[in-house]
Amino acid sequence: MRVFKFGGASIKNAEGVKNLASVLKQVGYDQTLVVVSAMGKTTNALEIVVKNYLDKSAELQSSIQDVKKFHNEILLDLFVNTQHDVYKTISLIFRDMEDVLRHNKSPDYNFVYDQVIGFGELISTTIVSTYLNDVGIKNNWLDVREFIKTDDYYRRANVNWDLTQKRIKSNFDQNSLNITQGFLGSDTNNFTTTLGREGSDYSAAIFGYCLNAENVTIWKDVPGVLNADPRHFEKAQLLDHISYREAIELAFYGASVIHPKTLQPLQKKEIPLYVKSFVNPKNAGTKVGKGVGLSPEVPCFIVKKNQVLVSLSSLDFSYIVEENISEIFKLLHLYKMKVDVIQNSAISFSVCFENTYDNLERLLQHLKSKFKVTCHENVSLYTVRHYKEQDIRSIEKDKNVLLKQLTQETVQMVTI
Repeated sequence: MRVFKFGGASIKNAEGVKNLASVLKQVGYDQTLVVVSAMGKTTNALEIVVKNYLDKSAELQSSIQDVKKFHNEILLDLFVNTQHDVYKTISLIFRDMEDVLRHNKSPDYNFVYDQVIGFGELISTTIVSTYLNDVGIKNNWLDVREFIKTDDYYRRANVNWDLTQKRIKSNFDQNSLNITQGFLGSDTNNFTTTLGREGSDYSAAIFGYCLNAENVTIWKDVPGVLNADPRHFEKAQLLDHISYREAIELAFYGASVIHPKTLQPLQKKEIPLYVKSFVNPKNAGTKVGKGVGLSPEVPCFIVKKNQVLVSLSSLDFSYIVEENISEIFKLLHLYKMKVDVIQNSAISFSVCFENTYDNLERLLQHLKSKFKVTCHENVSLYTVRHYKEQDIRSIEKDKNVLLKQLTQETVQMVTI
């Protein structure tokens, strides 16, 4: 059993869908599960739909129409006969989405987000599955929400592993090619949940773990895992092999190629993860597994933009001790801040985090009641694994460094 994952970039247009079929023909698809993301920038477009809906904006119908138009152009390129059943099927999926918006009574952004955003994956997998069947690659379309069960922590749901394994073991046909959605699950009330942005990689790992897969492959528009994002760093190099431990470290620090949760279930069963190019599917790509920590041994560069750096000090110059730190972390948890770096001294405490849920103002108001607070928004967090002095100097050049933290293997710097 193999698990393949294709992201939005791989199916951003009709040519991408055709190429997905070509990849399957080249590498084989017996006993394979294909996990598919939403097409192109559909998730971003549906986020605009959610915003317009909750803002009661006059632009709501226009934003829905933009999503319909994008997918209809792909349909017309793939299915010349406009009487093909797929047109009716996609139309019904959009009608279901509009029914969700029409009948929803919840004001909770996170709940509404999950109920709407998942239609991107439902549409993409319907198109891909139908096209594959039409070109002779017979497959079954599966609704992932019937298999991956979670709690109701909307937008970052936690997997109910026991129930998920039972569902997959009892309802999954391993002898066929199956197509399903990434990113999605459902809670005990069968409401749609999402696993966090880029969660399709995690979906593939969940299935890989539950199916005892031979391997999991993530197909991307890059040759494999690079030691740096070429959009931000020059001379990025391909990594041939990464150990689970090193890959988890890179994912934790924000490497964009692998989702932070993806590797943990695979490591438990020592299931290899491959990251390969859907442009050159026969190339080796990168293998993540047991063995060599990093090959070749080069520094790895990661940058996370749009972070928030908050520095705290006590109002009376007393020590920042365990009681204070415990309270700070309770507030960070309460307001759903994902912490990336912490640094403390006797009378100060600094923390760099992501304001994913837009709760920054409420957090700051709470903190200001007990601490002197300095806040820097839109900062960049640079992380270098296996750094050398020249790597630090190259990042610091022409930047204002607000925070710097070094360990034996890793340096992190917050800059503006």
